[in-house]
Amino acid sequence: MPARTDRLPSGTRSVLLVLHGGRARSLAPQSRLGLARLRMRAFGAAVRRRVADPSLAEVEVKYRYRGWNGAHAHPVADADRTLRELAAHAPGVGVVLLGHSMGGRAALAVAGHPQVLGAVLLAPWCEPGDPVEHLRGRRLVLLHDPSDRVTGAGASRALAARARRAGADVRFVAMPRGGHAMIGGARTWQSLAARSVTAITTGGPLPDLPPDAS
Repeated sequence: MPARTDRLPSGTRSVLLVLHGGRARSLAPQSRLGLARLRMRAFGAAVRRRVADPSLAEVEVKYRYRGWNGAHAHPVADADRTLRELAAHAPGVGVVLLGHSMGGRAALAVAGHPQVLGAVLLAPWCEPGDPVEHLRGRRLVLLHDPSDRVTGAGASRALAARARRAGADVRFVAMPRGGHAMIGGARTWQSLAARSVTAITTGGPLPDLPPDAS
């Protein structure tokens, strides 16, 4: 189970902050048993096992609502609140964001927080107008299956290029399968995510995959 921001395990030096997907618009309260939440809870746990670093704790961003909801950007406010709580309880801990779909967009929005080292974005929802200037100095890995029909890999590729021009260290990886739900080839997604998290927390090189050339 993910830890609470005020009850991190003893010896925690870094935090994997997990942000699950949702909907473009919905004011329905976030269910504890929602599929998107359960999927990312399992994915985050698998990544943390593969990282095999006892000093890495997992924390989940708890959304108030299921949707992004336009200019309200509710998941961004929820992620920001969680980061402020972490800063209050563990100011020296580095944070790696792990976001899927809508959670990937929220992760990008808060990645400029001082404790954030970088982000691993899984089939993220990217929009052309989303800012990237705050990503300077951050390390980002975007994994996206080009066959995804929910969020577009082309938009992820374009955001990766903009973030790189803004000064971020970025890798875009076109995944061979998995679709939006990352079901096919799940182990490959988890392995690449774990390698990326390790590289970000240790300061080592990002996975030996060429950055997008665009």
